[in-house]
Amino acid sequence: MQNPSPVTPFRPNAEQLAAAQDVTIPDVSAPGLRVLFCGINPGLWSGATGHHFARPGNRFWPSLYRSGFTSRQLRPDEQGELLELGLGITNVVAQASAKADELTRAELKEGGAALVERVTRLRPRVLAVLGIGAYRTAFGHPRASIGPQAEGVGETEVWVLPNPSGLNAHYSLDALAAEFRKLREAVE
Repeated sequence: MQNPSPVTPFRPNAEQLAAAQDVTIPDVSAPGLRVLFCGINPGLWSGATGHHFARPGNRFWPSLYRSGFTSRQLRPDEQGELLELGLGITNVVAQASAKADELTRAELKEGGAALVERVTRLRPRVLAVLGIGAYRTAFGHPRASIGPQAEGVGETEVWVLPNPSGLNAHYSLDALAAEFRKLREAVE
């Protein structure tokens, strides 16, 4: 296993984090990706840095690496490298907030409708939504479970993966990586 590159990441201060509330960051996307990973919404660290899953302790990047999607653990500031691998990142709701539970049902449903439009336009092979609760609300499937979903978006298959936030105590890093690995194996 190769360790992440030894670069000191930008660490926003309290004022920069407060200013990141409601900031949007660009998707990492292109037409025809293998997998478009979809977070719930950017956190304040992401809003302040402009990079997805940027908060220290978020397990998205380690899960990608441990599951075999990447050959090394990328840093958030290397997110553009995902496109070369046929991978991308978007969010259900575009605006940053301190916690995903600050989002209303209406915001999640509106974000889900916008996500369907984005996926229909980009046509990734798989949309992987990272967070069961957000998926259930945004897509109106209250009984959905982790894994592949019966209903896709057009020709795009939909998977639900656990939220990689460090606040999600239900899944260890190993358990997250195992769920990501199931998706990788299905895509290959």
